[in-house]
Amino acid sequence: KDLKVWQTAMDIVDETYNLLKELPKEEQYGLISQMRRSAVSIPSNIAEGWGRDSSMSYKHFLRISRGSLFELETQIEIAKRQQMISAKQTKTIMELMTEESKMLTAFINSIKDKK
Repeated sequence: KDLKVWQTAMDIVDETYNLLKELPKEEQYGLISQMRRSAVSIPSNIAEGWGRDSSMSYKHFLRISRGSLFELETQIEIAKRQQMISAKQTKTIMELMTEESKMLTAFINSIKDKK
């Protein structure tokens, strides 16, 4: 919980949930469900990796987290292209995701491979 990368991931979850309120109800079991899972996966995998006993395993979970981040970014872009949300509505979350991507990449690169 002390890691900035985890805290920012939690902010992304909060922003995602706020954004999902704007999507049409018919997307409840489609895009809304997918976006919710992707967002929740980001901090969850950071936390799960932290609990593992090897740096290689931790890096693996950080990479999964980064993949979920890119997945969420794509889903937001789909919602924008389908005119469900506007670029203005996504400004804050996109800024957070850019910051998170940089932090995850730097964090992954900083971990030395030890078994």
